[in-house]
Amino acid sequence: MGGSQIRRNMPLFSIGIVMQLTDLTARQIRYYEEHGLISPARTEGNKRLFSLNDIDKLLEIKDLIDQGVNLAGIKQIFSVRKEQQESLTETDNKQAEKMRTELSDSELRKLLRKELLQAGRFNRNFKHGDMKRFR
Repeated sequence: MGGSQIRRNMPLFSIGIVMQLTDLTARQIRYYEEHGLISPARTEGNKRLFSLNDIDKLLEIKDLIDQGVNLAGIKQIFSVRKEQQESLTETDNKQAEKMRTELSDSELRKLLRKELLQAGRFNRNFKHGDMKRFR
């Protein structure tokens, strides 16, 4: 998990702030938690603390409900997504990383080649123009 992913998982927000950000009621938020759609952290005083990821999930739940998807459907969507993420094993991740690196290397080479060609053309034209001026 990268640094930004860890930050997105940090429990920082009180339920009051989350209610303001999502336009959901405390009751709705607790209901989604009871159904296992989100699992906010708890303080020592047992207050809920939500992460950016929790907020994203709540906004997505809200969108899906607005589109007419019921809770069972939302649970299905989230569980399929979770399975997909878990099925990306460590080796898959390494292969994906390797492909990304190779891709960016070849893209970089293409870019450099293009830059060199343009620079070459520019220099040729420039020299050519210079020569005319001195004739």
